[in-house]
Amino acid sequence: MSEAFKAAQAKARLPGSAVLNAWRAQHGPETTGRVNNLNETRQSLTVQELANIIGGGAISNAGPVVNETTAMKVSAVYACVALIGGAISTLPLPIYERTPDGRKRVEHPYWWLLNEQPEPDISSAVFWEYMVAARLFYGDCFAEIIRPSFRSNAVSGFKAHHPLRVFPFRDSKGSLFYRVQPLVGAEYVLHPADIIHIPSLGYDGIRSPSPITYAARQSIGTSLAASEYSARFFSNGARPDFALKTTGNLTEEQAKLLRATWGERHSGVANAHLPAILTGGLEVQQLTLSAVDSQILATSSWNLEEICRVLGVPPFMVGSTEKSTSWGTGQENMGRGFVKYTLLRDLRKFEQEFNRKLWPVRQKLFVEFDVSGIERGDLKTENEALRVALGRAGEPGWMTTNEVRHIKLLPPIAGGDTVNSGVSTTATAVATPAAPETAPAPSQQPDEGAT
Repeated sequence: MSEAFKAAQAKARLPGSAVLNAWRAQHGPETTGRVNNLNETRQSLTVQELANIIGGGAISNAGPVVNETTAMKVSAVYACVALIGGAISTLPLPIYERTPDGRKRVEHPYWWLLNEQPEPDISSAVFWEYMVAARLFYGDCFAEIIRPSFRSNAVSGFKAHHPLRVFPFRDSKGSLFYRVQPLVGAEYVLHPADIIHIPSLGYDGIRSPSPITYAARQSIGTSLAASEYSARFFSNGARPDFALKTTGNLTEEQAKLLRATWGERHSGVANAHLPAILTGGLEVQQLTLSAVDSQILATSSWNLEEICRVLGVPPFMVGSTEKSTSWGTGQENMGRGFVKYTLLRDLRKFEQEFNRKLWPVRQKLFVEFDVSGIERGDLKTENEALRVALGRAGEPGWMTTNEVRHIKLLPPIAGGDTVNSGVSTTATAVATPAAPETAPAPSQQPDEGAT
């Protein structure tokens, strides 16, 4: 028995997919030797996991395949992801220091990385928007922490990675590692201290399910199918189906020719109102509009609400004004509700992950998103609130003039760092005894008779 035959026979006895086994033979831990038992906890992949890796997505019951590419074609998904990602990308992320009296803002080199440019290729707004979109589409988002050297704790940048190019795994001891396959170059393994990982609901210790392909799959698939059905409905002239009938019998060849000729001349919105000329005893019998056709708009509205519910966005914030909101009226109430019920669950994850990865325990530094810009109300309400904060009508204030000027992006002024205590400083008059009346001094005028 030849060695080649023995090798082929042993290869055939390997469990699982032949394609995956061949990939492991070239790129797995047995070949690279970087980390032992690289895929010990993930011996096999399900059909859905394999489809997600190769970009196939999840098949909905309505028929269309749902993945990040097809989901972006649904306006509700695009609007929700753009709203959440855009809102977070515009929030400042200042650095604070804990003090005995509370906290104070400090100047730190990391501020530039978090608020302006985390890596040479992109700005911070693009970075944050990409991270949020990756979490919403794939369930997890990853960013490598770039350090000056292997032994350094300092941070020189952050590099966002596509979720399908990062593979978390646990070794035989249960320790978590991350295998990264970059666009250019060989794969490498990262320690958890060198990567930012933000999971979603359903995190199992390794990965999280995608909200798009897991929770909103059927709604997105139905929206795609309804959109395609509507497009085809309008391509047929936006009319209900009809039939051409005749008293005679048509051969199969004549029926095909008639169908092709009619479709060429009367299909499409541009030909919707062209008059039809019928010969040979042909008659048009219009069919009634089906219940499915009449419920297209209702189906689209229901799908929008389902998608918004999964992604945590109120429908009125993505252009659906059919129903009123219970968040109150005014920009201030809507902004506060959006921050409280939608953004905070992402903001807190980012803050805690960056704080525990950036700062050693002995340091008193931390980052926190500044959401005051979104929660700010109209100009009149804001000025009234600042007037109360400064202290009015003898009431004690709790903000200084320079703090208010800082909110308004104005420079400080001299004497503007004092808080109005509200104590009246009106001076009281002190009574003083009146001077005694004295006799007028004798006149120094000479007598009339004097010479």
